[in-house]
Amino acid sequence: MVVLIIGILTTIALPMFRSYQLRSKSAEAETNLGAIQVAEQSYFSEFGVYLLATPEPVAVPGSQSVLFDSVSSDFAQIGFAPEGTVYFSYGVSISADETGYTADAGADIDADGIVQFWGYVRPDSAGAVSPGQVGCDVTALPPAVIGPCNPGAGRSIF
Repeated sequence: MVVLIIGILTTIALPMFRSYQLRSKSAEAETNLGAIQVAEQSYFSEFGVYLLATPEPVAVPGSQSVLFDSVSSDFAQIGFAPEGTVYFSYGVSISADETGYTADAGADIDADGIVQFWGYVRPDSAGAVSPGQVGCDVTALPPAVIGPCNPGAGRSIF
């Protein structure tokens, strides 16, 4: 009887635990995109343009976190350096006149082969938006909101 009860509890608890774990890892993207937003705004205040940053890490990570090269990547120039390892790859694309940008992030944290994307879009002076460097579908993301932007997946991640 005890084994049966433990089995039932395990069947219920493990999927819930996995869901909570994926949500907490996804919070990294939201936090780091907010930090990139602040860093880009500071750079813009000083130099009058936003700065491009090629994806770092270059490949979208899987279920294991990887080292973020904050010293030799483009992010060093804008002053963004996450602490420790990251689950997401981050990139920043800029508009032609350098007055708008899209910061995005992508990861496959549950290793199911489907990459989840998060982003932040700041339209340029003409209202145009630049495409994401990592894979964010900017049409799925309202301007000035950090959020999920999976191509074709709507706004729901979990």
